[in-house]
Amino acid sequence: MLEDKNKNIYVLDTNVVLYDYRCIFSFDHQIVVIPITLLEELDNFKKGNEIINFNAREFTRVLDGLIGNQLLNEGVELDHGGFVMVDTNIKQDKFLKEVFWEDKPDHRILSVAYNLAKKYSKSRVRLVSKDINLRMKAKSIGIYSQDYETGKIKNIDELYTGKNLLEKVKDEIIDNLFQNEQVEIAELNLDSEPYPHEYFILRNIRKSILATFCQETQALQVVWKKSASAIQPRNAEQMFSLDALMNPEILLVTLAGKAGTGKTLMALAASLEMRDNYHQILLARPIIPLANKDIGYLPGSIKRKIDPYMQPLFDNLSVIQNQFGEGTREFKQYSDLIDQGKLVITPLAFIRGRTLPKVYFIVDEAQNLTPHEVKTIITRAGEGTKIVFTGDPYQIDTPYLDSRSNGLTYLIDQMKGQPVYAHITLEKGERSPLAELASNLL
Repeated sequence: MLEDKNKNIYVLDTNVVLYDYRCIFSFDHQIVVIPITLLEELDNFKKGNEIINFNAREFTRVLDGLIGNQLLNEGVELDHGGFVMVDTNIKQDKFLKEVFWEDKPDHRILSVAYNLAKKYSKSRVRLVSKDINLRMKAKSIGIYSQDYETGKIKNIDELYTGKNLLEKVKDEIIDNLFQNEQVEIAELNLDSEPYPHEYFILRNIRKSILATFCQETQALQVVWKKSASAIQPRNAEQMFSLDALMNPEILLVTLAGKAGTGKTLMALAASLEMRDNYHQILLARPIIPLANKDIGYLPGSIKRKIDPYMQPLFDNLSVIQNQFGEGTREFKQYSDLIDQGKLVITPLAFIRGRTLPKVYFIVDEAQNLTPHEVKTIITRAGEGTKIVFTGDPYQIDTPYLDSRSNGLTYLIDQMKGQPVYAHITLEKGERSPLAELASNLL
């Protein structure tokens, strides 16, 4: 099979498997080579509750199910016409030993690609890795390399924002909206029909109004200013966010934007305002340890280990409580929600595997999740559950994700147009003038 000059040879890096355990099926009619070092490295990831641990276990199960009684070093045909095999040739020739004197997994995987290129033509071999530095090393020794593109959107600049600005709108249309609270979309002569729950700012030099598109009535409906848990929206984007967050017909909401735009605060305020409609409010965020060390390295109990990572969520709760003042009934009421288990702030790993019925579920820092992690979370939703993802696609703390491949970006791109989904990109910072200045200039 390797001799077939019509097929390219794709050599996988370990991080590709940890990103997507079904990655070997993404190379239609081509040859996928798994370096033996990849299987060795997976042993280090099999234990644990994080998604990379799940992917490591599932990949070996998938591979085992494919081969049956066959030998992996001889290769296995895939149903879609592809071919997968394990390559054990990690031997470095004189050139590689001079370039990469240190013996480590990355260099062994490079050796597999290099040896295949020498034997079967450099033009046919591609090293596939989420590690930019490894891809640069490969190209430095004459090996073509590429990122793993499955789950990656084409153009981040064209990502759906969920909002539109319509200028020079006729007075009678704005007046009609104020009086009747809706206007047929046909009156606006738009180039295309908006997505369900897409938001609009309609204005001219004298008047303005906010609206959202209702697919059932084919009309724009007014978005009135409303507060949530005493939090008042400060701009149109925050008003749109609260409208989506408090609409029971919208079961999935994404809020994207830079730090200080109010994403998490709006989501928490809305959930507290709507708490009587749900059994529980869950706030979760992925733990991204510093220096790539697991939280087990930190001293103290598990609560003491995770509290620093959850502190931003507690900070937002404090902002809401302080709207009422310490000692008030409302201030104590929100604290009681935590004591009663009605409001739970927890690492994301702690809720994996659960079914979540009638829950208002907020996932913060969702840009640090993979597309598969996002899918896993949403498929946990039970009857009556609402899920909110918040994050900044440009502020990623994991080494193998970027603005085009992270789970939040992928979710926005894939879900736009669905009747149960709404999205808003927030752009104006409201934390403080200083924070906004730093965000824009530094």
